[in-house]
Amino acid sequence: MSAMDKIEVRDHGVLRFLTAGSVDDGKSTLIGRLLYDTKAILADQLAAIERTSQRRGQTLDLSLLTDGLTAEREQGITIDVAYRYFATALRKFIIADAPGHEQYTRNMVTAASTAHLAILLVDARHGIVTQTRRHATLAHLLGVEHLVVAVNKMDLVDYVQPAFDRIVRDFGEFADRSGISAAQFVPVSALTGDMVVDRGENLHWYQGPTLLQILETVDVTQTLVDAPFRFPVQYVARPAAGERRGYMGRIESGSIAVGDRVTALPSGHSTRVREIRGFDDTQSVAGLSASVTLTLDDELDIGRGDMLVREYAAPQSSNAIDATVCWLSATAFDPRRKYLLRHTTREVRARIDRIDHRWNVSTQRREPALETLAMNDIGSVGLKLAQPVFADRYADNRATGSFILIDELSNNTVAAGLVA
Repeated sequence: MSAMDKIEVRDHGVLRFLTAGSVDDGKSTLIGRLLYDTKAILADQLAAIERTSQRRGQTLDLSLLTDGLTAEREQGITIDVAYRYFATALRKFIIADAPGHEQYTRNMVTAASTAHLAILLVDARHGIVTQTRRHATLAHLLGVEHLVVAVNKMDLVDYVQPAFDRIVRDFGEFADRSGISAAQFVPVSALTGDMVVDRGENLHWYQGPTLLQILETVDVTQTLVDAPFRFPVQYVARPAAGERRGYMGRIESGSIAVGDRVTALPSGHSTRVREIRGFDDTQSVAGLSASVTLTLDDELDIGRGDMLVREYAAPQSSNAIDATVCWLSATAFDPRRKYLLRHTTREVRARIDRIDHRWNVSTQRREPALETLAMNDIGSVGLKLAQPVFADRYADNRATGSFILIDELSNNTVAAGLVA
């Protein structure tokens, strides 16, 4: 039986959070410390990392709990996004450990796209560096609601308060320029465990909550529960004997009930919901994130990539969108190449019509428009589409305000975009 099975958990919801920051700031060790001190490590896992640590002549190396790739363990770095799960008496958690190297910034975008909170680690010796600013900017752009700045390795600066205060001041100046608000700060030592789960004995001057206390008590508002209804159609279930045609998908925002009027996009035809089918029964109402099959009063021409919405609360339907994109590919943007834009379940041909400006993370300034975007560049662009998409602003709806660009020849994902 796992440690999680032994913990009695009251359902306070799930918190998805990521750890980010520069290389060697101790992200993997911090996660290992959280898992170790909350007793969320299986006995065989603990025995394995103890053997590996002893082979290297080290004390217990908690970073091995998340650095799962052979290359990661050999180099002592994180390359891929590592996901871990644990629970306390107050909440369940899903952790995403994002890599710190600049060349893997694109992996951080993946981790941040679904996170409620970001823990941004800063080495107490080095302070705010370029990658710290880059990850903070990306978390802000991707709509991560809560930011916690964990000043790590306090043990290497003798746990003194001035080192912590300097980083709080420096990050505050950066945050003001970037429009980042409401960041929390906590001094920690992932190596010794001070202020991670337990308070420890070395940071008596800090009177705020521990990192775990912040994670357990942060308010995660479900803003999409009351947002307008959005139902991208994933699959059409053909009518069987005695049953009507069904439209399968997941509710990305809002809710729906039998009898509600809906409009199908792009056709614009309206009808009423006749039936809502769940996995093994029918239901009168379905809410956020429910995967259901909807049947309608009228037979409409609806296929994969179409969207069902409330009759008078439709998103913008357009063949042109303005967006912020993070270029993920090692191959720079080429205006001659053909790209596919995938938005919810809809896929259309697209081209970047213009690049308005590029965001310089180091200086926090917009730079003049360039003719290309290289890997990890963040730019404001305009796209022209062969067919319309039904998009909300990313600030209003993460699911229907985001998209990816795919190279039509290689089928590689080359960019992630946020609708402005």
